[in-house]
Amino acid sequence: MRVIYQQRNDLLESVDTEDLMTGLRQGVFTDLFRAHVPEDSVEEQWDAAALQKILEDDWKLEVPITTMLAAEGNVTDDDLLAGVLKAADSRYAEKVDQVGREGFQGFERSIMLQSIDQRWREHLSALDHLRQGIHLRGYAQKNPKQEYKREAFDLFENMLNSIRDEVVRILMNVQIQSAEQAQQAEAQVERQAEQSYSQASFTHAEFAAAPDADAESVALAVQNAPAAQAEAEGGEQPFRRFGNKIGRNDPCPCGSGKKYKVCHGRLG
Repeated sequence: MRVIYQQRNDLLESVDTEDLMTGLRQGVFTDLFRAHVPEDSVEEQWDAAALQKILEDDWKLEVPITTMLAAEGNVTDDDLLAGVLKAADSRYAEKVDQVGREGFQGFERSIMLQSIDQRWREHLSALDHLRQGIHLRGYAQKNPKQEYKREAFDLFENMLNSIRDEVVRILMNVQIQSAEQAQQAEAQVERQAEQSYSQASFTHAEFAAAPDADAESVALAVQNAPAAQAEAEGGEQPFRRFGNKIGRNDPCPCGSGKKYKVCHGRLG
């Protein structure tokens, strides 16, 4: 377990965290901005006041969006977005300058690794739950393999977004005034991470498959399947049944205790 812990540390050591954090930060604030000022929309559709309040309350950023709109009649959404990103970059630069680039970089890595560790374990758990119930998609005349691939990809994207949002929120709001404080915070995060690794038991491969579901073959198919686009070009794949056929008088696999014909197998 300690080997895995050290390998993930070495991996992030080789990453330029300054460029990485800039990309994560700009991604978070761009998404926040576009949630209130959609692309290809007119000014009447913008919720500038709500955006300005969120920036002030949640991020401590003073961006006079409403004032800019009132003073300049030809301001565009790209101009406003540039102002928000500039304010975020400036505030982050102030934090780094207080501590020093080298001192703050170690803290950045620690926060990134902590978030990845936690979110990845949650992601594996979510995949196990998905695997156990994916065969039920067949009752809705959907291909369980395709549904597993699609939903697993959605879960992975959600994990990446949650890591990005969590890391940026912590680093933007943390109060560190010196290099010594940064080192202390980094050491504390590292101790928590090492303790978490030493106590972790990876049970992803030990989960039992769902009843009547060939879950292992589903997972293997996902790993070895070609890209979705290539499959689409090859035409729609024929539907295959997963698990044994359920008789109308058999117990419903949902566990309700009812016969299949009066539960999930009910017609109409």
